[in-house]
Amino acid sequence: MNVFEPRLSSWLENAGDDDDVVLSSRIRLARNLKDERFPIYEQKEEIVDTIAAVFDKNFTLFKMNQISLLEKALLVEKHLISPYMMNKSEYGAVLLNEEENVSIMLNEEDHLRIQCMTPGLRLFDALEAALQIDGYVEEKLTYAFDRQFGYLTSCVTNIGTGMRASVMVHLPGLVTTKRIKSVIEAIRSLGFVVRGIYGEGSMPASNIFQVSNQVTLGKTETEIVEDLTQVMEQIIMQERVARTTLKQKFHIALEDRVFRSYGLLMNCRIISMKEAADAISDIRLGVELGFFEHISRQKMNELVLFSQPAFLRREAGRDMDELEEKVIRAKVIREILGDK
Repeated sequence: MNVFEPRLSSWLENAGDDDDVVLSSRIRLARNLKDERFPIYEQKEEIVDTIAAVFDKNFTLFKMNQISLLEKALLVEKHLISPYMMNKSEYGAVLLNEEENVSIMLNEEDHLRIQCMTPGLRLFDALEAALQIDGYVEEKLTYAFDRQFGYLTSCVTNIGTGMRASVMVHLPGLVTTKRIKSVIEAIRSLGFVVRGIYGEGSMPASNIFQVSNQVTLGKTETEIVEDLTQVMEQIIMQERVARTTLKQKFHIALEDRVFRSYGLLMNCRIISMKEAADAISDIRLGVELGFFEHISRQKMNELVLFSQPAFLRREAGRDMDELEEKVIRAKVIREILGDK
């Protein structure tokens, strides 16, 4: 399995519903084993072996204490493990399928965190896949479950369904028209959370945000997904309206900004991660508005992923200082855009 190679996971490579705005959908189920201390209090390596034995050869196991720090960082950048697992889970592990659209973290904050990812706005497809895996595991292992509170988890905010549904969205229109703050406030008032590209504790990059549910107790999995889907449909509509407004009222200024960003990435020799992220967001917007017919959404996802620090170090085959990272980033971006 070549998970550490510079390739897109299937949920970033393939097309999905409303993928002019929505990059991906994810369902995550948190589960713990009955009569075992939760890993946030005590980690046992044998728990990993017990759970991994349930899965067949379609999944590959990677133990955190058997891979390098760079390989852990690559898994974080591909959204296959959490920053928490990389930094704090000594006996953690992850089970991955070949398509990299299923990631099962073991001994993170909980014994299992089943993650299923899909391209575009396809939360129900991700939910169906996650529940199928969850049911398969529950036939063989006994979960920590309470009739009143539901599935028991390390964090009280996950008790109940134990489910987090999240959607990754690109919102340059709302950011540029300065409506993003009011939209985020409205989302939060409905019981949802807005975070950065790598989830909890991260900041938005490339105008990419994650929207997820905050309530897991008192609602079914289906109700949570239905509510988030309705919220996302409203966000998608508002983002499209904002883009149309920008193109109609500020066409020349917008076109100038987009092509300046394109010129920067095609010709730069040194570039920081933030500067690259801002320019990539502009070009992605230009692709969706029809300014670039030769650039695909897949290529935009490659630009975001492969310009991250761990992938740059893998490209260089060594660690590097800040200046070297900027030089390699510029080279990688030029190559992706076609300047060989």
